[in-house]
Amino acid sequence: MLTLEEIFPPFGLRLRTPRLELRILQDGDLPELMVAVDAGIHEPGQSPFSVPWSEAPAEELPANMARFHWGTRSGFTPEKWELAFGVWFEGALIGSQSLTAHDFAKRRAVESGSWLRKDFQGWGIGKEMRAAILLYAFDFLGASMAESSAMTWNRRSLGVSYALGYLDNGLRREYDSQGGATEVQHLRLDAQNLLRPAWTLDVAGHEAFARFVGLTPPAK
Repeated sequence: MLTLEEIFPPFGLRLRTPRLELRILQDGDLPELMVAVDAGIHEPGQSPFSVPWSEAPAEELPANMARFHWGTRSGFTPEKWELAFGVWFEGALIGSQSLTAHDFAKRRAVESGSWLRKDFQGWGIGKEMRAAILLYAFDFLGASMAESSAMTWNRRSLGVSYALGYLDNGLRREYDSQGGATEVQHLRLDAQNLLRPAWTLDVAGHEAFARFVGLTPPAK
């Protein structure tokens, strides 16, 4: 009988840093994920997300979260994929870090997005979990470039990007969760410009995942 990781190799990926473990969220993790969301991510009315999913009515948010994670799996192909990692700190699920790619075999480019429980912000965890997926993308998958974005008022998110070597890459105007206009800062990081942490990333499950997305032989 096949294991779940053999059926869907992304479930076998494990990224470990000195303080964190990142692994793909499964259905059994959703209740704990909702505990993290309910603990608060940002101040009311100050959503940092282009799609203000965290401000959905409380009775709708759990099902919305489940639909999102089911959707990342059902739409997963070698040409278009999203790794929706949960982030565990001392055994507690405290946030999520995503890594996405479109036509990765040709473009060698990735994008990222993340959120973290408010009571764990300011500990350097946001930088550590972003560094984990960048090291995986550059050193294992063979990416050459990573992109990200944040609203210009979101200094904490931008600070994480700048601390890892990202450079500004243009502005875009969007509507915020209150219906007003806001500026979004795009950022770009070329692999050779990554400001690498002092620690080494530990990775499990890479070879099976690389084959699953058509990287044969695996990049590392």
